[in-house]
Formats: sequence, C-alpha cells, structure tokens
Amino acid sequence: MQLPSSALLPLLLTAAPLLTLTSARPQARSSVLPILSWVRDSAIRIVFGGPSETNNEDPLTAADVYQMFSHEIIVRFNVTTVEEERALAKATEQIYLDVWSWGSLEGTVDLRIQKPRLRAFLELLPSSLHESWWVMIEDLPAAIWNSYPSTTPAQEQPRQDGTAIIVLNNPRRPGDGDEGLYFFRDYQPHNVVVRWMRLIEAMFPSFVRFTVIGQSYEGRDIPALTVSADSSLRDPLHPRKTLVIMGGSHAREWISTTTVNYLAWALITSYGKDKRITKFLEAYDIIFIPEMNPDGIEYTWDEDRLWRKSRQITRMPWCRGLDLDHAFGYEWDTWRNGHWNEPCSESYAGEEPWQSVEVSAFRDWAKREAETNNVDFVGLIDLHSYSQQILFPYAYSCDIEPPNLEKMEELALGLAKSIRLFSGETYSVKPACQGAVPDTRSGANGLRIEPSGGSAIDWFYHELGAHYSYQIKLRDTGSYGFLLPADQIIPTGEEMLNAITYLGDFLLGNDGIEHLYADEGAETQQAMFAVSEESEQIMELKRRKLK
Repeated sequence: MQLPSSALLPLLLTAAPLLTLTSARPQARSSVLPILSWVRDSAIRIVFGGPSETNNEDPLTAADVYQMFSHEIIVRFNVTTVEEERALAKATEQIYLDVWSWGSLEGTVDLRIQKPRLRAFLELLPSSLHESWWVMIEDLPAAIWNSYPSTTPAQEQPRQDGTAIIVLNNPRRPGDGDEGLYFFRDYQPHNVVVRWMRLIEAMFPSFVRFTVIGQSYEGRDIPALTVSADSSLRDPLHPRKTLVIMGGSHAREWISTTTVNYLAWALITSYGKDKRITKFLEAYDIIFIPEMNPDGIEYTWDEDRLWRKSRQITRMPWCRGLDLDHAFGYEWDTWRNGHWNEPCSESYAGEEPWQSVEVSAFRDWAKREAETNNVDFVGLIDLHSYSQQILFPYAYSCDIEPPNLEKMEELALGLAKSIRLFSGETYSVKPACQGAVPDTRSGANGLRIEPSGGSAIDWFYHELGAHYSYQIKLRDTGSYGFLLPADQIIPTGEEMLNAITYLGDFLLGNDGIEHLYADEGAETQQAMFAVSEESEQIMELKRRKLK
C-alpha cells in the first residue's frame, strides 16, 4: 500500500470532514470542487479503511446555547487577604458555583454565576468584597458560540433576545504559509483528532506510532502518539528516557488538547531540520496524549461546551462525572473534609482513589510501560487552561517539599523565560499547592476551593520518579477563559514549542543555555537581562517558603 506523502497532508486536512455548527445542523463541509471531495474520500479510505461515523442526530444550535447560558456571566473578584479568600471559598462551596480560575492573576478569582443569584451571593461575602468585583464576560452565549469552529463564510451567532443573526467572518490563515498548520485553524472534535493522529503515524512510520493507552467509561479510545526517533543510537540495555505530554483532562479546556497535538506536529516535522529538536528526540522518547477525557470532550461538542468532568456515573445519577485531575491515588484522601465529596461538585474525584475509569487506565498503562517495556519516565507536562501558570509539585500540601525542589523551580522559571522572550506573554511560576493569595496554603493551613490531593503531577512525580513534572495552564488570563478564540491556537502552540525546546535542552544537560542563546543579537541581550530577573523570582519563592 502506498502511504500518503507529506504533500498530500494539506489536502487531507483541509478536505477532511469536520463538524460545523450552522443555523440548522452540523454537516460535513462540502467542497466547491467535486474532484477534491473524491480525492479526500479516497485518501481517507486508503489510510483508515473507511470514513468514521459521526453522531449528528441532535446538534447544538445558537438557540440551544442561548437557552442554556443566557442568564449567566463570568465575574472576577479581587481578593487581598487570606480572610477574604476563605470567605469567598466558603460562599462558593455553599451554592456550588463553577470556579473558572482561582488565582489566574495573583489575588483574583473568576466565577460563573447566574445574574439573578449575584446579589444573594454577595450577601454571603464580607463587605470588603462587595465592590471588589467586575464582569469579565457579559455575553456568555456569544462567547461560547464563537468558540465552535467556523468552516463556512457565514456563522450564526446568538443574540441577547434569543434570536440569531448571520455575520461574515474573515478567513483564518493557517499560519506562516505552512499548509500543514491548516489543521490548527480551528478546534477539532474527538473523531477528527483520532483520524489526524492516525494520519501522522502513516506519514512518519519510521519513528511515530499511534497507540491506545486504554478506554474511557463510555468505551472511547484514549489515543496517544509515541515519538521514538533514531532509537538505534541508544543502548538497549538501558531504559528509554521518556517524557509524557498530555491534555484534555478537563473537557472544556479545548486549547490543552489542541496544543498537545500542535506540539506533536511541530516536533515531528522539525526532526532532522532543527538541530536542537533532533538532539532531543534522539535522546528521549515523547508520548503525546491529547485527550485524557474523550467522553467529556465529546459532550462539550454535543451538549454542554462548559462541561468539565468525565461522564462516569456516580452515586447520584443526575450528577455525573469525576474530576480526573484529583482522582489519582497519591495523597487522594487529603480532600475528604471538603464539599468535593459531593458528586455535584465540579471537583468531585469519586468515592475512592482510582475510581475514574480513565485515570485507572492511565495508571495501568504507565506502570506497564515502566515495568515491562523498559521505559524510564523523566517528566510529565500536563496541559490545562487557563491562567498562564507553571505549577510544580506538590499539589496536596505546601508543608512537604520535593527533594529536587530547587531544580524544579529553576526549570520552571526557565520555561517561563523562554515563553516571555518568544512571545512576550508572562507565565507565573509557583507551587501547585498555593492559593489565590500567596500566603494561602493547602492542607491544615488554608482553605482551598478545589481538592489538593490526588493530582496527576504528584502521582507521576512521587510514584514513577518523574522528577520534572509540571502542570502548565495555558492562555489566557481571563478575557476569554476557557473559550479562547481559535486564532490563539497557533500562537499558544508556538510559545509552548519554545518551552518544550528549552526543556529538551535542559534535560540534555545544557540547562537551557543552548536554546536561549541559539540566535545572536538583541535576543541574546534580552536573555542576559532576564537572568537577573529570574534569579530574583527564585529568591522570592524561597522567601515565601520560609514564611
């Protein structure tokens, strides 16, 4: 069988059937050229053995979105003291509000609330918070609708009166003239992501392998791409050093899934072209897992764009789903005294550790890789959104310090620096245990708005010895929140590519210097200037720990 060449990739990606939200039904995009449709369908049959089935029986419409979210807004509170944060946490817990971000910017908390409930909610708070809030997203239905793909010249948008209008959209460019990036002009649903991953394997069969690490609660595959370049250079008697990059644990965080795929594409296509990436891929395997929560992700496309958890049945059938990021077994029970024990909580992690089908599948896969497949996990990059933060273990408590804390801090600050020098975006660095106010800690020393135990980075760090494990929360800092526009996909992917390239250089023993100083001139001067600034941040982190 003749595999598709790289020249066919733009054709396949642009012509592949994508889900579209229109005023009536999502349907496959029709081509203006019949021959293009024929080539598309033939290529898909050759590569995949036939087109995948999709479920378009009852798709979302603009009216549906308006009906679900018309009375809801996103508000941001500015908290300045530990007492204010605790009061806000208790009030939020009392009425089960959807927390969008707890500390996206230092001292801020973002909440989703119904407008009619806002006044009653404010009465639960101290008077100092009554005027310390503002609306971040006023027209939530429009923001949600705009986050879905637009593959036609016109797109339906909801209005405040519940009707719909048709507006013209400027065509989105794939970016930098590289048609391979055309896949990333929009967010993609689960079935398209899986087909794309299989296509990448078919294009690069010598060092890319499509795998399935397990199944979800509803029986969907949890797909992965393993990149193992030039394995002949390695000693077969020694374990393969492996980095895991995953996303999609929280269903509504579409940018995390897309960024994992972007990193896979960028690193794979840079092999043999970029010397730093080539050296990295020849020394380390990378496993990309873009959709840890395929059931929840599918639900965000079909039913509720803001769904967070999995779709697993709980002891309360009307409150489905588990929070995958707090369902791991390490220090799982540190959260049992909070409201998170209720299935209706957005942070509910189950009745016991490893109850999540997806998380237990991930555990079994990771242990099998480590114990029987000669894999040495060196790190985990767990992508989330939003708030532009780089978080490191431990999440369950600030009272316990990891043995290699200084190295983790050093690398985290280097990742943030590489992003800032590339795009100008600021990513803050802090322990995953820290709350919105810097002095607020988890465990007995402070009240957290979400569970502190059972996190992926803590388990991967402590149980598998992956000593460079981070949770990175991607763009933005609140203007769009979980509804980041599609034109931010490539910029987000590019800044993370710079961070991962820095990470590779660091792991190779260069401490990121080769990456930062690869280009001479003004950029080098910027990097040198940033060193002193980052040193100050390290000292500040240490001062906070001593308090």
